[in-house]
Amino acid sequence: MKEFFKVVNYQQARMYIKDYIPPARQEVVPLALAYDRTLASEIASPEPLPAFSRSTVDGYAINARESFGCSESLPAFFTLAGEVLMGQAAELAIEPGQCVWIPTGGMLPRGADAVVMIEYTEKMGEDTVLVYRPVAGWENVMQVGEDIAVSQVLYKPGKRLRAQDIGMLASLGFENVPVHQPYRVGIISSGDEVVPVGQKPLTGQVRDVNSWCLATAVRQSGNLPRTYPIVQDDCHKLKMAIEQALSENDLLIMSGGSSVGVKDVTIDVLLASPEARLLFHGIAVKPGKPSLGVALGEQLVVGLPGHPVSALMVFHVLLMPLLAQKEFNFVTALCSENIASQPGRDDFVPVSLKPEGASWMAQPIFGKSGLMSILARADAFIHIPYEQQGIKKGEMVKANLF
Repeated sequence: MKEFFKVVNYQQARMYIKDYIPPARQEVVPLALAYDRTLASEIASPEPLPAFSRSTVDGYAINARESFGCSESLPAFFTLAGEVLMGQAAELAIEPGQCVWIPTGGMLPRGADAVVMIEYTEKMGEDTVLVYRPVAGWENVMQVGEDIAVSQVLYKPGKRLRAQDIGMLASLGFENVPVHQPYRVGIISSGDEVVPVGQKPLTGQVRDVNSWCLATAVRQSGNLPRTYPIVQDDCHKLKMAIEQALSENDLLIMSGGSSVGVKDVTIDVLLASPEARLLFHGIAVKPGKPSLGVALGEQLVVGLPGHPVSALMVFHVLLMPLLAQKEFNFVTALCSENIASQPGRDDFVPVSLKPEGASWMAQPIFGKSGLMSILARADAFIHIPYEQQGIKKGEMVKANLF
C-alpha cells in the first residue's frame, strides 16, 4: 500500500492551484451573447437614465402648486394647452393655469413638475380640465437620472450577467460587453470499474457519474468543460489521454486513481513526466482527502477522488472559487442538530435548507462518500474548521450554496 506524499490543508491546496491557473483572458462579445458571462472590467453608465423627465401615469402635466387645496367639492380649473406625443420631444411649455395631456412615458413639458392621474380629473368641453386631487412636486414623474446617474458604477468585475442585467445594459446603449474568456477544462474519469452512463453496469462496475457532475459544475462556474472517454487503469493509456487533454485545454481535472491503492496509478503516471511538480497529494478534509495537484510544466492537473460526493465537494471547495472568480453565495442558518468533527481536518457537511421563520434551518445530510443521493438532496454545505470540534444544535452557521 502506497502512502499520501504531501498532505496539506485546503487553503494551501487552493493557493498552489491558483498559481497554475492561467491569468484571466478578456474578450468583447455582443450584448446578445453576454448572458451568464462574467464581466472583465467595471461598467459605468455613460448617460443618465431616464435621459428626460417623464410621466409614470396617464394624465395631465401641471405645476403642482396650482393644485394645492383642490378637492372633489372644490376642484382646480386648468386650461388644456395641448398634448405630449409618445416618442417625441415635448416642444410646448405650460403657462400658469394651463395643463397638457401626457401618456405614460411621455416627456414632461417645460413649466410642469407633476402629473395628475386621469382618474382624478374631468374634462369639460374642449379646453377645460377639472382636477379633484392635489399632487406634490414631481409626483408621478421620473426625473432625469433618477434611475441611473451619469458615471454611476453599475457592475464590478466578476459580475455574472443575468437577463435583467442585459436589459439594463441595453437601456444604456451597450452593444458590446467586456467579459472573461472562459477557461477550457478537460475532464477524465478513470478506473477499470467505470462504464459509460448508457451501459448497464455488471457486478462490480459503476456508471461514470463524475464526468457528468464535474462538467456541469464547470459550466456553473462559467467555463467550458470537455469530457474524454473513460480510461482504464493502464499507465500507457492514461499517459496518452492526459497528453491529449492538456494539449486541448487550459487545465485538466481527473477523477479516480488519486488515492493510495495498488491500482491507483494516476499519481505515478503524472510524476513520471520530467516536467512534473507535485503540489499536494492528500488534503486534510472530509470528504475528499485522496485528492492531488500536479503541475506539468505550466499546466495544472487536479486529481479528485472517485466517489462522486468527494469529487464534487472538493471541486466546490478548491476549484469553484478560482474558476468562477468569486466567493460562494451563502445564507446564514440555524443548525438543526449536533455535528461532530475530528480536530485537525476541515469538514464540509452537505445540508438541506428549510424555512424557519424569517431565517433558515440547516439539516445535515450524513452518509458515505459513495452515496450520490447525499448531494442530490443538498442545497448547500457548511464548513467546520480544523480547530473546531463540531457544531451544536441551534448554532448559527454559514451555508454555502451549491
